[in-house]
Order: sequence, then structure tokens, then C-alpha cells
Amino acid sequence: MADSAKTLAPENPNPAEDWTIVLPRRGKQRRNLLKTRTPQQAHSWVPIDQNVDPDRESKLMQKMVVCMKKLESSEFFCNFMDRIHTPQISDHISRVLGSETKMQMVIYGIGSLELYEPPRVQLGLAILMKKRFSWIGDVEVFDPILSGTEARVLETLGCSVLSVNEQGRRQASKPTLFYMPHCEAELYDNLLHANWRVDLLNRIILFGNSFEGYEQYVSVFKNSAGVSLRKHLLAARRFTEEFGIKTVSDDYYRALNDMSWHFFSVDPDVELQFGKMMELVDSCSETA
Repeated sequence: MADSAKTLAPENPNPAEDWTIVLPRRGKQRRNLLKTRTPQQAHSWVPIDQNVDPDRESKLMQKMVVCMKKLESSEFFCNFMDRIHTPQISDHISRVLGSETKMQMVIYGIGSLELYEPPRVQLGLAILMKKRFSWIGDVEVFDPILSGTEARVLETLGCSVLSVNEQGRRQASKPTLFYMPHCEAELYDNLLHANWRVDLLNRIILFGNSFEGYEQYVSVFKNSAGVSLRKHLLAARRFTEEFGIKTVSDDYYRALNDMSWHFFSVDPDVELQFGKMMELVDSCSETA
């Protein structure tokens, strides 16, 4: 498909280009670190640990560079990129983009980059995607546990850190890739609830926990209290096309197991009636 080939062209023609570390000078004041956005039901946020420690910053940046270099040269990353280039996924990306040339990336729930390796792998994958694909635009990040030092490193890597906790309720007013590895089910449900309109859902690409996996869980544990937190997620399964990824090796299993691409293909003439959809979901769960 010609459009897909154009859309998915690599932004960087030299994939083996070395990573370099460019840190702000120690005396430089923090500017434009936190990006303000005020969606409905959002709450102002600042890091609990607001201090920016230059030594911690340098060490974390070094860890990120090492992590990304290892990831970029891995069999997993090669397979991951090949999967995106397949017509199954590339055609959906072109459809979501429409007449736009870029889509924003919103990263929720990345976790503590200083303390754990899996969040660094997850962030590294997102940044490598931004490096490789010209269709990925601005990258915004939020997790309430981020420290001031982690926020500074994210800025150095080209990301903006939100200054409000959107609780996943960002409306897709334009094509948006929501990058949400291993988030709570409630966060996915909040996102779908906020975008429960045909035009909004059709602007979304979601990379996160497998919806099919959640559906299988509910079919086994029908009376689980967690089912109420997944209602929109379960209802959306009826018009979601999901493509899983393979972690290939144990190196990336903890960070990326059970991850899938989700695309919402909703007919513009269809009216989304949540109540009727949930009746169908409930009936399917009872007969499963």
C-alpha cells in the first residue's frame, strides 16, 4: 500500500547511529519541564521528590542509553519493527492518521525509571519508535511516582512531562498513540470512557495489555470485583482489532509480556450504546 509505505518511512535513515548524552548544565534552571494540560477531572501534580540531583540524573541517563542500545540491537526489536511494517498494522496506522502527517504519543504509567529496569525498557522502546518513525510527533509522559530527576531525564530524551494527573481521561481530539504498558485495567477503562464516541475512538491507537487477556479473565472469574473496572474495555472488544507482540527472550518478558496493539474500527454510522453492548458482554460471559 503506497500510503503505508510513505507513512511508515523511518525518520532516521541510519538505525545504527550512536546515542549521545547531552545533559543540561548544572546551574541551568529547570524550564518548560512540566507541560500543562487541563482535561476534565484532571488534578494538578508536582513530583513528591522535586529535587533534581545532577549525579542521579547522569547515572539514570547512562542507564537509559545502555538500555536503548541493547534494545535496538536485539532480536526482539527487529521482530517488533517488522510487525509494525506488516499491512495488518501499517494499514491501521495510515487509517488513524488520515490526512495528518503526525500523531502524538501519550505515555501513561511508565513507573520508576531509577528503581527498575522494566520501565526503562518500556520507555526505551517508545523513544526508539519515535526515532525510527516520522509519523510519531510529540511525546508526553505521566506517572504520579516520577521524581524531579526522572522528569529532567525524560525532558533530555525529548519528552514532555504533564503537570496534571489526567487519570487516563485524555480525549483524542487528534490522532493519538496511547502507550500504556502494564497499566491498571481502570486506567484503560478511563481512557475508553472518555473517548466513547465513534470519531474519538477512530483516532486512537492503544499499545498496552491485551484486551483479549482481560476478556478471558472475566470469562473465568465472572463474579470478580474487578469486572466493574473493565466495562468499557470489555464492551470495546466487539470493535477492537488486536495484534499481540512476541517478547522473544526473557530479557524483555517482564517489561513487555502480554502487550498488544489495539485499533478501534468503528463504523461512523453506528451509535455507541454502552448499555446494549454491556448486555451482550454479560450474555457472552454467562455462556462462556
